[in-house]
Amino acid sequence: MKKEFNAVQGKIGEFDVKTYLEQKKYRIVEQNYKNRLGEVDIIAWDKKCLAFIEVKKRSALMFGRPSEAVNFKKQQKIKKVASIYLLQKKLTNVGCRFDVVEVLSNEINHIENAF
Repeated sequence: MKKEFNAVQGKIGEFDVKTYLEQKKYRIVEQNYKNRLGEVDIIAWDKKCLAFIEVKKRSALMFGRPSEAVNFKKQQKIKKVASIYLLQKKLTNVGCRFDVVEVLSNEINHIENAF
């Protein structure tokens, strides 16, 4: 039961982040994009830059900041998923970056170029 609650809370976090990004004039092109290597929570255009965005939500700092969960291994996985996305969409010579958006209670912290 607790796992289901966390999954629901995660989706609430992603919805809040999507709204937040749209207010910042990001153009969301994918949510929960998946391929054989993994998933990226949100892919969005920020002007001429394509941002691959990982969303992490926590209700307390007991286990550290949400962004700390995006460790080196997770970063490498997101980069591989992103490279397949770019190939599938035939996007070349596109500026890209990797962001982390952490949601802690009601606070949203957007870390651009997180890795």
